[in-house]
Amino acid sequence: MNKKRVIVLGAGPGGYTAAFLAADRGMNVTLIDENLNPGGVCLHKGCIPSKSLLHLSRLIEETRHAEVCGVKFHPPEIDLDRIREWNREVISKMANGLSTLCKQRGVEFISGRAHFLDGNSLSINNKDRIFFDHCIIATGSQPTCPSLFSNIGNHALTSTTALDLENIPERLLVVGGGYIGLEMGTVYSSLGSQVTVVEMTGDLLAGVDRDLVRPLFTRLKSKFENIFLNTQVVFCEMQNNQVAVQFNSGIENTCYDRILLAVGRRPNTVDLGLESTKVEINDKGFIQVDDRFQTGEPSISAIGDVVGGAMLAHKASADGKKVIAILADSRSSKKTSSIPAVVFTDPEIAWCGLTETEAINDDRKIQVAKFPWGASGRAQTLGRPDGVTKLIIDPKTEQVLGAGVTGVGAGELIGECVLAINNGLKVKDLANSIHPHPTLSETLMECAESFYGEATHIYKRPKKQQSV
Repeated sequence: MNKKRVIVLGAGPGGYTAAFLAADRGMNVTLIDENLNPGGVCLHKGCIPSKSLLHLSRLIEETRHAEVCGVKFHPPEIDLDRIREWNREVISKMANGLSTLCKQRGVEFISGRAHFLDGNSLSINNKDRIFFDHCIIATGSQPTCPSLFSNIGNHALTSTTALDLENIPERLLVVGGGYIGLEMGTVYSSLGSQVTVVEMTGDLLAGVDRDLVRPLFTRLKSKFENIFLNTQVVFCEMQNNQVAVQFNSGIENTCYDRILLAVGRRPNTVDLGLESTKVEINDKGFIQVDDRFQTGEPSISAIGDVVGGAMLAHKASADGKKVIAILADSRSSKKTSSIPAVVFTDPEIAWCGLTETEAINDDRKIQVAKFPWGASGRAQTLGRPDGVTKLIIDPKTEQVLGAGVTGVGAGELIGECVLAINNGLKVKDLANSIHPHPTLSETLMECAESFYGEATHIYKRPKKQQSV
């Protein structure tokens, strides 16, 4: 048994995954978090409550569009008190489950604020001192709040406070056209708000392939009141219990009931006592680590949002597993895994591996195969043909380098693509895998078949004669 004394700071997906695996490997583990229960921001203030609300949003939209199929519903009655209560129930159930897993695994959970005293000890709430052989920092991140909006008080919402649903503003301005802004904008729009999105760049979801974003953009244009690109808020002030906003692009000044700030996140590395250690932080507040997640202090590692990169819960969990494998002296795979990303809007967007945008920027030769969901029987039965599946392919080896999906349930489909990329599969492997009919998963198979010009439900002249 490995009896290393391991402390994990932060009980989010990265932290509790590392803690649980360390305990499974026989280590003596303490998990510390400021919340009363494990789960971190993801469970208590982020991923889970936001996806609960997005589920309700999707239900509302489905009832509104069912009339096209011959089924009419009365407009839904929104009970905010019950929605908040239901969300709390979901969070509580999962938090209690994590607490039970701590006990089952013998992981000591401490609710409190940790502060490093040196490279081998820390204090809890400036009182109790705990020594460790190794510490893993997994304290996550928090929303960035530009000082421009500091004068409007609680009329400024973040991705955290927006989940509280204190009320449904008649007019909501979302600052930031990234995934958080679009997801929360979707929720509030379905609940009755007139939503305007303002984005400083020329695109929503900057960096994501445009053909994946296009179906979502088309849908949001009809759902939101306005989408202003290449636009910034340059001034705002309170006027008659509303926020008067001035833009930089000649758009008429407008008043909003609330402003949702979704312009990024910053790492939680302040006031941890890191100055008492050899841990180094860059100018953006991220902890510097090597390819083994090792900091400048031999006894301290860092994972997840605090080290930068893809600030995603599942990436943090994968980081945690790798660190524990290293601590357990087992062989940790040096193979780079494809990290999927999902935007839980309607339609969803999911991608993994090499994107077409990255390939173009790197002047890398690729081939792209696409399958439109208008040719999918399952998508048509759902009344949602507004989707596309694409594969990024090495033209020489025919290996799958990347994939993207836009459409209902895209996040549930992308896992197969991750598996294909991580295992070096070729297009023919997907094309030859029989997928059930009628399902959305068939779009992956037919997308692969389209590379050879042999997709059943679309006609595409083959670029070359090759049997699959």
